[in-house]
Parts: sequence; C-alpha cells; structure tokens
Amino acid sequence: MKRNYLIVLLIFFVFFVISFLTNILGPLIPDIIKGFHLSLTLAGFLPFAFFIAYGVMSIPSGMLVERYGEKPVMVGAFVMAFFGALFFALMPVYSVAMVSLFMIGVGMAMLQVAINPLLRVAGGEEHFAFNSVLAQLVFGSASFLSPFLYSYLVHQLQTDPPNGPWFIDVLHRLVPPNLPWVSLYWVFALTTLLMIFILYFVHLPRVELQEDEKAGAWQTHKELFKNKTVILFFIGIFAYVGTEQGVANWISKFLQTYHGFDPQTVGAHTVSLFWGLLTAGCLLGLLLLKLFDSRYVLITFAGAAIIALTFALFGSAQTALYAFPMVGFFASVMWSVIFSLALNSLEKHHGSFSGILCTGIIGGAIVPVIIGWLGDHFGLRTGMMFLYLTLGYIFSVGFWAKPLITNKTFRTKAKEQAA
Repeated sequence: MKRNYLIVLLIFFVFFVISFLTNILGPLIPDIIKGFHLSLTLAGFLPFAFFIAYGVMSIPSGMLVERYGEKPVMVGAFVMAFFGALFFALMPVYSVAMVSLFMIGVGMAMLQVAINPLLRVAGGEEHFAFNSVLAQLVFGSASFLSPFLYSYLVHQLQTDPPNGPWFIDVLHRLVPPNLPWVSLYWVFALTTLLMIFILYFVHLPRVELQEDEKAGAWQTHKELFKNKTVILFFIGIFAYVGTEQGVANWISKFLQTYHGFDPQTVGAHTVSLFWGLLTAGCLLGLLLLKLFDSRYVLITFAGAAIIALTFALFGSAQTALYAFPMVGFFASVMWSVIFSLALNSLEKHHGSFSGILCTGIIGGAIVPVIIGWLGDHFGLRTGMMFLYLTLGYIFSVGFWAKPLITNKTFRTKAKEQAA
C-alpha cells in the first residue's frame, strides 16, 4: 500500500493529544488537593480513576478494533474523552473528577490499541520502527509542554482583571475563580471535539492486522494467564507504569511539602523536565540497545533510577530539582525493554499477550494511591519510598528474563548471513 504521510502526521497528532491528556495530572495534584481539601490518599485516587480504565478497556479495545475497524473505535474514543472533559469542566467537584478521568482514560486506552497498526499501514511496514520512535518523541513532547500550558493558564486567570488574549477572558467567565486549573479541561474538551470532526471526515486506510496484532479470544487470554512467564512480565509492566506515574504525580507535591517550592511554577517545570528527559533518554536507549543485550541495559538503567530516586528523596532542595527528572531519564528504556523481552519469551499469541501487558498499565492507577495512603500515615517521603519496590522488581527482570530471541541472537544471525 502507498504510504500516506498526511495520515502519519494525523497519527502523530493523536499521540500528542493522548499524552497531553494523560500526563497532566502530576502538576495539577497540589492544586487539586488545595481546591477540594483532599487527603493524599483521596488525591491518589484521581490517577487511579484514569489508569484503571486501561485495565478495563485494553483487551476489549483490541476486540472492538477487529470487529469494527480503527476509525469507529478512534471516533468513539474521542467522543468518550470529550464528554468526560466537558462533564468536569461544567461540574468541577471531586466526585465528578473521578468519573471524568475514568471516561477520558477509557478513550485513551481505546486509542492506544487502534493507532499502532494504523501507523504501520499508513507509514509503510518497512518504516514502522522509525515511525514508532518518532511517535514516542511526539508523545513525550506533549508531556513536556502541557505543564507550561497549565502554568500559563493559571497565571493569566489569577490576574485581576485578566490580562491576556480573548480566550483568557472567555475562560475567566467559565472557570471558578478559586479553581483556575479547571481551564485545562475546557481546553481538553475543545481539543477532543476537534479530533472528532477531523477523524469523521478523514479517510483512513484499511488495516489488515498481523498475527501478533490480533487480540485473540477470551479463552486464549485465560490460557496465557496460567503461564508463569506471562504473569511475571505483567507485573513488570505494572511496576514500570506504577513507577512512572508514582514519580510524576507526586513530584510537585513533594517539592512543595519538603522544600517549599511553588507547584504552579517550579513544581510544574520539574514535572515537565521529568517527561522531557524521559523522552530524551529513549534516543540514548535506542543506541545502547543496538550495542548491548537489552537485559544489561535494563539492569543498568534501573539501578541508576534507584540511585537518582534516593538523591531526590533525601538530597537538598536543589538536588531534588535535578534528581527527579533524572529518574525519568533512567526510566526511559524500561517500557520498551520489558515489552520486547516479554514478547520474545513466547512463541505465539503475541496479540493477546500484548493486550495482557497493556492491562498492566493499571500499575499507574494503584501505585499513586499506595503512595498517597502511606503519605497520609507516615509522610510523603516515606510513601514515595514504595517506589524502591517497583524499581527493584524492574531491576530483577534483567536477571531472570530468558527470552527466546535476544540482541545477541540477532547479531549472531547477522554475522552468519554476512559470512
């Protein structure tokens, strides 16, 4: 099939929107706690509401894509996200926030499943690896930029009278004066509505799913869950996403609590750097994975992340500002390495296995709640020490993972073919 670069650009924009909606919670946590008078535990249930949707929808989304195709699923995903964002923008209370975040999470889970096969077809299978890396860079750029938008909107709306473009005046009329961060949800609603119209009128290419992209029947999933290897790698993905979100969602609150930094400026900027370095680390990871066995790369980066987390939690204020983003940098290769080691450890049912692994994203739901609960009872620093368990498990994966195909296997075959 002829490559369609306009569709590829559209898919990149979808990646941008997914990241924009997914990773903004971290900078918002201190404001949400203050605005709704929440405990750390209740605040932790906000990312829980969002990421538990991945556990609910990852496998069913694959089945929906097989039955109805990518376009209906993607349009439906943005419709769900639109109503979720609009619901909270109109009724900014804690209970509605939980429902809203779940609805947005369902939409994002549906999109994650649909767009990767579409990217393979639209960009050409021979360019899929390259385009996937570009998509991750686009994904990371949105996470890097969204905290700056949050800071800008909050600053503008807190100026009395508001001093900015016309849309600031519109938001000033729509948003409660004591909750200026709610303005982001009006931006989310407008963005998702725009995506609905774009996708409705755009003709997407027909996708023939490869064997390793098909979701498989429920019976296949049940059989896989009886496999010890599947469970171990599921926990690995759970631990990674739990680590990623456990750090990102509590950075700003930690810096405010222990070092007195303003969450709307310094806190948001530090979260932005966390995502920025996580994205930059992907590039270094690509090079290292070409040179070294992925298991050794995982061991090295996980060990370095544990050290960086230690400096962040127990170092000085200035040390924490640098160490937290470095945790993101060292976490950059973990998802791709764990996922590839997992798929390379089974000979078949890769599509169903991928769905199970994506269900492990619920780690992003559960770990922040655990940190919040521990933080309420023992202090947030102690709560964030729970991340030593998740990082420790990721560290262990490099020692016990025994994939059927490794970097070394590929290099040996390449040498044999060259000879």
